[in-house]
Amino acid sequence: MKPCYNRKVMKLRRSNYKLFYMLSVALILSSGVFALTMNAGRTYAEDDEVNYSEITGYHYVTIHDSGAKVTIKTEAATVGEVLNRMNIEIDGTDIVDPGLTTEINSDNYHINIYRARPVLVTDGIIKKYLSTASFDSKLVAEEAGFSVYDGDDIEITSSTEDFLETGIASRYTIHHNGGTTITVDEDIEYKEVTRRDPSLSAGKEELVQPGELGRRTITYEVEFKDGVEISRKKVSEVVTKEPVNRIVAVGMKQSSIPANWETCAGWAREAGVSEDDLFVALTIMYKESGCRVDARNASSGAYGIPQALPGDKMSSIAPDWETNPVTQIRWMIGYVNGRYGGWNGAWDWWQAHHWY
Repeated sequence: MKPCYNRKVMKLRRSNYKLFYMLSVALILSSGVFALTMNAGRTYAEDDEVNYSEITGYHYVTIHDSGAKVTIKTEAATVGEVLNRMNIEIDGTDIVDPGLTTEINSDNYHINIYRARPVLVTDGIIKKYLSTASFDSKLVAEEAGFSVYDGDDIEITSSTEDFLETGIASRYTIHHNGGTTITVDEDIEYKEVTRRDPSLSAGKEELVQPGELGRRTITYEVEFKDGVEISRKKVSEVVTKEPVNRIVAVGMKQSSIPANWETCAGWAREAGVSEDDLFVALTIMYKESGCRVDARNASSGAYGIPQALPGDKMSSIAPDWETNPVTQIRWMIGYVNGRYGGWNGAWDWWQAHHWY
């Protein structure tokens, strides 16, 4: 059966900018799978009606770009990776929301691309040209490097200055009205939080919750001298959005497969066990834990190759004591030497008591 989709094509136009992107929808009759591609410098269809359930992947992602949109299903992990796979070029002054490093975290995800345009910002006799994707007049002025004080007005008109270079640019003119305070918005960084997960294999990490920046609004009282700002004093601060912690699960699940003898011997040699002591040392390790780096005694809580109790004693060697076999064996060497005077003394004790 032939699929039904709208063939209307819309070209993306932007003053003095090249044409962007094409969505081609191809039907492979033998498999019934659609292939979607978007190429820079082309045009692509608007609002095509496609059965995307036939496309393999993990998330549905809709990309909105200058009035056109396309929806795909992708396994890409971040916004930037999605755009890279679709060959969508982003200029340095374009705005992508959410940001390029944002992780794709839902099955119906939307990416908005705001293309930069030329603008002229004037403050008195000072003029600055820039390319910006923002339409917030205050943000545009701040991008140009100007301060906008509380009570100031910004007039927006069209400008044909330097027409051959920029085309018709939007002109933002700042009118200062004697304001003595200034209000700014700032990001609040989120925290990285790690959680131990006993259901996840040791050494593995899994994202539980993406981090989100918070936002705060700060008002400063400004001191001027001869019409020039010389200092600011904070008078108020309001958090408008709390940051969301980025949470990563770290696997703690015990492996049921012991390390083979040669692998364990390699770890022991790297940790500093001599060839003379190697056989006895490995014998104790296998008796205690099967030379499993994540071995845990269910009753006592003893952990790792040496069955240290508690396991975090091994942090005296290195912070990776939970997952690094060499770190664990280095701690074990110190324990054996300090308590039994060496591996042979530890083995004699083990044979008499079945622990060391």
